Parts: sequence; C-alpha cells; structure tokens
Amino acid sequence: MARVDLEVAAHERLLIIGPNGCGKTTLLNVLSTLLRPSAGSVSYPGLAKNPRKDIGLMGHDIGIYEDLSAADNLRVFARMSDIDPAPIRALLATVGLEAGDQAVAKYSAGMRRRLALAALLQAQPALALLDEPFAQMDPGGIAGVSKAIKALPGAVIIASHQVQHAAPLATRAILMDCGQIRWTGRADQAEAAWRALHHERGEL
Repeated sequence: MARVDLEVAAHERLLIIGPNGCGKTTLLNVLSTLLRPSAGSVSYPGLAKNPRKDIGLMGHDIGIYEDLSAADNLRVFARMSDIDPAPIRALLATVGLEAGDQAVAKYSAGMRRRLALAALLQAQPALALLDEPFAQMDPGGIAGVSKAIKALPGAVIIASHQVQHAAPLATRAILMDCGQIRWTGRADQAEAAWRALHHERGEL
C-alpha cells in the first residue's frame, strides 16, 4: 500500500473495493491502529485521545469465545469494554441470531460474522471498519448483516469485493489496485468501475 490519501467524514458510509491482495485489509488495519504505517500519518479529529476506544473493527479474526453462547459473548464484550450492555435479544434479532443460547462453537462462519456485527452495534463505535462482512453468507445472513450495517451510528468503512451487496449501503466508494487508489466516486458507480478494472486486466 503506497500513497493512499483518504478522508472520511463523520457518519459517512465508504466502500472500498478491489481484487484480493490490493491492500484493503492492510488499510483497515492501519485505520484501526492495529498496524503502524511505515510512512505518513493517520489522524482522527473528534475522536477520543485513545482512538481505539472509538473504533470498532470486524476483521478476519473475529475474536469470539467458542464455549459461550452468543448472548454471553455480548455480555462479556460489554464488561471488557466498560459499556452498558444493550438489550441482548434485540441486538441478536437485528443480525438474525434469535437463537442466542446456543454455543458459538456450533455456529457457521456466517453466523459468527453476524455475532461480531452485533458486538459492534453494542459498542456503538464512532468509526466501524468492516472487512468482507458478507463472506460465507447465505441470503438470510446477507439481509441480517445489511440491516446491522444500516444501524451502525457513526462513520462506516466497508472493504468488500461483493459490490452488489455492499454498494447499496454506502454513499461513496474507492477502487484499490496494487496498493493504490485507482478510482473514487459514488457508491452506485462502484460496480461499473469494478467491471472496468476486470476488463482492463482481460478478466472479462
């Protein structure tokens, strides 16, 4: 990733698209403060002195407790983050996990991602970073995730190659390739930009 210049407004919904290995995950890890940039800087105007408290990341490593139920996971997350627990059943229903008493070890990969989104909704971050939120989802899971993303309160950045599901949730989009921003525009134009990149690469 090199020479990426990006500004995101409060409450903005930004979509990042691009092929695998283009730098989407690296960019989210930098924005989340998990990865220090080798050059340049990241600033968070309006966030707390410790930005990590105001940033929520749903990455590939979801970090849930396998032996606990979904409801108990949310209770643990609330205690660890020192936040008041939101109504657990309502949170789980929002992401389509009404059966919250089952051990998470029995969950599919898609159900685990929905639980991670429920945890983000509980935390109410000022900035939510979502890495491939629709991965391994069936149609019901996609609907639940979309509903949860719409309910997130602050700025949201979605990195996804599933443009057809992610674009309706965003207002602006950027296309990354080889670690650089190749295109920026309205989210409803993202699919056309994605197809143009594939055509340029001779993949269509």
